[in-house]
Amino acid sequence: MGAQFRDKIEETLADREKITDALATGVREALKRHKQAGNPIVVWRDGKTIWLKPEEIQV
Repeated sequence: MGAQFRDKIEETLADREKITDALATGVREALKRHKQAGNPIVVWRDGKTIWLKPEEIQV
């Protein structure tokens, strides 16, 4: 891997806000797709795993 690519990767990884925004966008998209496809998801609530029906998924 070239130095210019390594520098760009380090610069991107140093931007916590950018990483947080990208992760939040990815999660939102995944939830939306599960809901649209009619697939349930699993969440962690009060120390337990809970299955949510597609209609219960809040996007």
